[in-house]
This record gives sequence, structure tokens and C-alpha cells, in this order.
Amino acid sequence: MNDKLLIEINNITKRYEMGDNVVMALQDVNLKIERGEYLSIMGPSGSGKSTFMNILGCLDTPSTGEYKFRGVDVSKLDDDALSAMRNKEIGFVFQNFNLLPKLNAVQNVELPLAYAGVPAAERRERAIRALERVKLADRMHHKPSELSGGQRQRVAIARALVTNPGILLADEPTGALDSKTGVEIMRLFDELHREGDNTIILITHEQEIANYAIRNVYIKDGTIHYDRLNTNRTIVS
Repeated sequence: MNDKLLIEINNITKRYEMGDNVVMALQDVNLKIERGEYLSIMGPSGSGKSTFMNILGCLDTPSTGEYKFRGVDVSKLDDDALSAMRNKEIGFVFQNFNLLPKLNAVQNVELPLAYAGVPAAERRERAIRALERVKLADRMHHKPSELSGGQRQRVAIARALVTNPGILLADEPTGALDSKTGVEIMRLFDELHREGDNTIILITHEQEIANYAIRNVYIKDGTIHYDRLNTNRTIVS
């Protein structure tokens, strides 16, 4: 048994019925991801990568096939168990940050812990620690409107990290940022990966962003076209 194996996907298919038509969003997809990996999942619009991200993030389940996370068959979980798995194991980072405007940075970071019933004092301590990891502790009392785009994304990354999730799942994490700020965010992902225990999955349609990852998976027409080590990786100094 591989102790480092985190995710195992076997022959998953996802189909949507639209009236009399059946749309195959994913077909016979197979993938294994180990703890500590840094990979990108890339593909054009309509390729199936968003559907695949939803399955990886426990937002949806496959029509057929098997998705195991830490040995648990996620594809067989009911909605409550799926929600619990998602809250515990998946740290989401979205293109548009998804911060609550009336809460300051540290309160936004605390939210997943509040949902999990973590006591207030521990919540605050862990949220501050997460903001320190993304080098934003000095802005903890600022609301999103008082932060730059890059700082908002750092808050979102801290929120994703605060539960110590199995994976960081970042959906187009630089899509709302200018190129200079985007490079800074990709540098942060690289630093988090080098800490050693963070598994990072980037979802992107941009080759430029995929190039930061160590492993590249390319999806087209609902199938994996290639899965390979990135020999031309962008290194952020």
C-alpha cells in the first residue's frame, strides 16, 4: 500500500441529461495524486476541467467510477458526509476571492472554523497563524474593500489553509489579478508547496499558470490527454 497516496480516481464518468440529450462531461478518467504534490489541471473551456474540479472538491459526485480520498470512496457518500469531507479536507481558492465584505481579514479566515464548531479563542489563534503564513498579519483588521486584489487573494488562501486541509484546490487563482500581482500569488503557492506537506492543485486554462506546477494534467473533450512532469517549469525567485 502506498502511504503517500491521497487521491485515487478510477474510471470516473460524469454525464448530464438535458432533455433527450446526454452530455458526457467526463469519460473514463483515471488519476492518482500523492501527498505533497503540486499539479495543474489545464484545459480549454468546455473540456470538462470544471466538472473534474467539482468532483475533486467534493462538490459533486461521478455518474460512474470510483473516487477515493485517503482511502474513503467519496463517490458513495451521501450529501451530509460529502459536505463534512469537503469542509475538513478541501481548501478552496477562487478567482474572485469570495470574501464577506462586512468581515475583516481575520474574521473571514475564521469562517471555516466557525462552521466546524471550533471555540472562539482557538479560531482566532489559528486564523492569525494562517495570515502570518501568507504574510498578511499586519492587515488582519482590514475589510476586503481596504485591501488590494493581491491582499484579498492572500486572505482567501489563508482561509483555505486554516483547516489544515488535505488539498488546496485553486480555481484560476490569478484570473482577477494583474500580471505582477499574479506572479506574487504564484510565488506564495510555491512557498507553501516547499513547506513540504501541502498538496496543491491548480485549475487553469492558461499554460502560463500551469507552468508553475511540477506536474501537468491536460483535459480535453472530457478525457485526460496527457499527464506528465513539467520539464519547463517556471521558477519564481
